[in-house]
Amino acid sequence: MLPSTESLRCFVAAAKLLNFRAAASSVALTPAAFGQRIKLLEEQLGLELFVRSTRSMQLSDGGRSLLPHAERCLLAADECVRSVARSGTRGAIEFTIGTRHELGISWVLPQLDTLIAEHPSLQFHLYFGSGIDLLRAIRTMSVDCAIGSFRVTDSKIDSIRLHREEYVFVAQEALSCREPLTQVEHASRHTLLDIDGELPLFRYWSDSPTQRDRTQQAQFRSVVRLGTIEAIRQRALAGAGVAVLPRYLVEEDIATKKLVVLVPKWPPLHDYFRLFFRADDPRRSTFEAIASTMLKVPLRR
Repeated sequence: MLPSTESLRCFVAAAKLLNFRAAASSVALTPAAFGQRIKLLEEQLGLELFVRSTRSMQLSDGGRSLLPHAERCLLAADECVRSVARSGTRGAIEFTIGTRHELGISWVLPQLDTLIAEHPSLQFHLYFGSGIDLLRAIRTMSVDCAIGSFRVTDSKIDSIRLHREEYVFVAQEALSCREPLTQVEHASRHTLLDIDGELPLFRYWSDSPTQRDRTQQAQFRSVVRLGTIEAIRQRALAGAGVAVLPRYLVEEDIATKKLVVLVPKWPPLHDYFRLFFRADDPRRSTFEAIASTMLKVPLRR
């Protein structure tokens, strides 16, 4: 009896995550049902696919040999479904894009109809989360890909570059007049607003070659973690602190002088929005096609 595609899908999920509980969740099965699928597949093939211990799980030699063939088999099965969708018959493939809230509402959602029109074989869904949450969702295959400008050092995550993102160091105009921030020692008078304790936004300014020496000793009065960029923008508008924010998000605020740019002669580093996905995902051509569609739409608030 040939293995079913569902059994192979369970095997590939387990091979990538090396955790049965997480793999079961990624394919929407209970751990018990997932374990039965793997057991049946091992019985059909007559070999053990995983080497398990109390603390870890690894692929066996047979499992490593099977993995590339299983992935090609699933890719071929997906292409069968795509061919049906292209012919106009129902059967689109579920495809989830992760994004943070601000970018999703202002940029991804407005182009959803275009994505649907240009990629009729895919049924698009959106998932909103923070940078850390989105990376976790990619690793566990809870989403197919995610869009963001977060820094990634995980070699298992690949990406395709989208739009360049400029940043500005800003504060409410009244706050800037009352407590100027032009010297390193002035930081002690201010509250820094950022996403989390790693200060991912402020680092675009502090890591700039022109700032690195100056900001090593900068000590803010306090740091407030707000989780999302829009929350940081709102608190900056209220005069609750200073922040590094994407220029596209605050361009109007700067034009209307609700926010002012701090030390404009020393701008922060720039970054790029990217489409992130698992490096071992065989659908790179699909991600490239989606990225090509998205590149046609400029960033906007």
